[in-house]
Formats: sequence, C-alpha cells, structure tokens
Amino acid sequence: MLHLVVCIKQVPDSREIRIDPKTNTLVRQGVPAIVNYFDLHALEEALRIKDEHGARVTVISMGPPSAEKALRQCVSMGADEGVLVSDRAFAGADTLATSYVLASAIQKAEDEWGPVDAIFCGKQTLDGDTGQVGPGIACRLDIDQLTYVEKVERFDPEKREIIVHRHLEDGVERVKAKLPVLITALAELNRPRRASLPGLLRAARYQPIVWTAGDFENLDRSKIGLRGSPTIVSKTWVPEPKQVDTEFLEGNSPSAVAEALLDRLYATDLPHKLGWA
Repeated sequence: MLHLVVCIKQVPDSREIRIDPKTNTLVRQGVPAIVNYFDLHALEEALRIKDEHGARVTVISMGPPSAEKALRQCVSMGADEGVLVSDRAFAGADTLATSYVLASAIQKAEDEWGPVDAIFCGKQTLDGDTGQVGPGIACRLDIDQLTYVEKVERFDPEKREIIVHRHLEDGVERVKAKLPVLITALAELNRPRRASLPGLLRAARYQPIVWTAGDFENLDRSKIGLRGSPTIVSKTWVPEPKQVDTEFLEGNSPSAVAEALLDRLYATDLPHKLGWA
C-alpha cells in the first residue's frame, strides 16, 4: 500500500493577528490557532490519491502540545494517523532546524509504517511565510522536490511516477518525476473537503502519537532548536500609518459622479503622467 506523509503546522489565525506596539511582536494570547491554509490543500491532495489508489496517510506536525487539535482536524478529514513532534528542545527552531526535525520524523514514520512514496507540504506558512521547510526536507531526504504545484495531472503507483503542473512567474511548467517525491501545494491545487460525520466521531476519540527528542535515535542536538538555528531576527518593526487625504464625490447619477471624477483628475498632473493628455 502507498504511504503518503503530509507535513502541517498550526499557525495563528491571520484574521485575528495583532501587533504589540511596544515590542513590535505578534500578540498570540487570545488569538485562535488554525491549520496552515496551504497545508490543508496538501492534505486534500494526499486524500484524493488515497481515494483513487488506496494509501495510508500520515500527518506530521512539529509544535506545542496544543497542535494536537490540528492533527485531530486532519484525522477528521480522512488522515489515518497524526504524529505530533513536540519537545522543549525543538523550541525556537528556524526553517533549517525545523526541516531537520521533520525529515527525521519522516524517516521514523518509514520505520513504523513502511517506505514513504510521497510527501506533501503547503507552499509556505502564514506566520513564517518563507517557503523553505518543504524544500529543506527534500534536500535532507535526497528526493526530488516539485514546488508550487497547482495541478497533479497523473499519479501512477505502478510506474512509480507523477506528472504535475508547477506555477511559475512566467508560465506553467509540466514536470514528470519519479517517486518518492516531495510536493508543495498552492491553493489552486484543489478545494479541501469537509470532515464527514464518521470522521468527526473518530477524531473526537483519537489521541495523536507524540514523539519527543528522546524518541529519535542518532538525533544531532546541535541541529535542533535555537542551537541549530543560524537565522537571527535582528529587528522587527511596524510601519507607521500614513495620513491620506480623501474626498468623496457626490452626484445625482453614476455618470455625474464619473464626470466629476474626470474633472478632478484632469485638474492634477495624473493624466499627463499616464499619457492621457
């Protein structure tokens, strides 16, 4: 049976994020946590492959104990197992240290449930926004990486190959690669499903597996947490709001308002700058 791994992260809900004006840091207290938006699309694609070909879907997340809620959500959608990699030793990890721990967790998942055929990640997280963890995992596991995937054209377990469409700045690239492979998902890839009633009931009873630093053999502690994170945030700040003058135009009809707008525009240098005059 195919074994698919999905890496997810629990992040603060971006709609509720606030910045402390004194410290210029994120205010996390009281902000609800959600499964990273792009990771849900990664999970959905793994579940679609499971529906079509049959597969075991293992979801892995590195984070605090509260991330168990995110794993239960994934189980409610159809994942078979949820693994939380959680230890104070992992705290403060940047993308380099995070990719090292997640790659180690994927190798441990292979020991537990068999070789991994494909790994799915979101293209980036809403809080870090770097897009580095997925490629970092692929490099550490020495497998092909297919980033910014907007469509999986074909997944062929018998031929051990996959064809995807990658969204690039100057077009779309159609790529064929051999399994195992790592994919980072765009929102255009699919539409995440809703949890079924049986899935919700299973998730309510489900207890995610927890792995700590002590559960990994040969874990290099110089590569985890703050010690293994060469990235340093030297300064953060919030841009000062700018005062912008506004003017509301009124009229008896839309055409009258449009005419008044044109009059105001032609009273400035904007038409000359845009080549209108």
